[in-house]
Amino acid sequence: MSTQKKIVVGGAGGFIGGHLVADLRRQGLGPLRAIDIKPLGEWYQKFDDVENLVLDLSEKKACENALDGAGLVYNLAADMGGMGFIENNRALCMLTVLINTHMLMAAKKHGIERFFYSSSACVYAAGKQRDPNLTALKEEDAYPAEAEDGYGWEKLFSERMCRHFTEDFGLLTRVARFHNVYGPEGTYEGGREKAPAAICRKVIEAKLSGKHEIEIWGDGHQTRSFMYIDDCLYGIQKIMHSTNVTMPINLGSSEMVTINQLVDIAENIAGLKLKRNYNLKAPKGVNGRNSDNTLIQKLLDWEPSISLKTGLEKTYRWIYDDIQKKKK
Repeated sequence: MSTQKKIVVGGAGGFIGGHLVADLRRQGLGPLRAIDIKPLGEWYQKFDDVENLVLDLSEKKACENALDGAGLVYNLAADMGGMGFIENNRALCMLTVLINTHMLMAAKKHGIERFFYSSSACVYAAGKQRDPNLTALKEEDAYPAEAEDGYGWEKLFSERMCRHFTEDFGLLTRVARFHNVYGPEGTYEGGREKAPAAICRKVIEAKLSGKHEIEIWGDGHQTRSFMYIDDCLYGIQKIMHSTNVTMPINLGSSEMVTINQLVDIAENIAGLKLKRNYNLKAPKGVNGRNSDNTLIQKLLDWEPSISLKTGLEKTYRWIYDDIQKKKK
């Protein structure tokens, strides 16, 4: 990358974006510009030696300001959350298309050297995810298109926009389809949390309250894979700097578990067993989803390596400490 050009992280006040800024900073890369719509006091992680800007990246002018003087752009900005948020806020999720549209337009205007877009496994066709014991999803399984309503369609559309900005304008873009990223410093309450954090919080609350029960959304037989944040950060940067990853690629663990098994792991960490109450009316997403990592192994000779047991224990400990800190 050209010297002194900014590395911009959109969505830097969020979970993955905050960790990405922290990781780039640890590596001594920069100068860094971190951007989020949230007030600075609400950012998950913030660093005083980074240029921190509060901007609404759904606005064209804000994106032009954000990318002025930039060389590399990581666009992780989105209005999103776990399945409970996605299923009840489809219009808000669709409006995120304005962010990537205006970011790409600004990238073209400023001659950005490389542009990373964070897509999602929610782009995959629903018809291939009806069986909990599904075959892992390959990149081509996004078509014929039948994406998650709202959020998934926005991600799929934005992937196509990246492709066409590359074809028509020569903007180098990289697209990763995230599969359920989790870890410390993330949302675990309030409605936007994802399954690993939500399960950890519920187990911790049951332990602290002495009421040894837990509500599980769905029948617990849904299958997923979960990628620890450190693996995600490494994968993002491997993909960003690759010369041969020119199409959207899976970035996720291939370690598939049921939601019941996820609860088992959290219970083992806590050292207790809970009565399970299944809420069959709650949002639960597709019946089965797992990442086929054949392509990332072939092109980058890599796939995530941190086990769910290891990652969830770190996440559980952080959430437990944070809950105790808030109580004090």
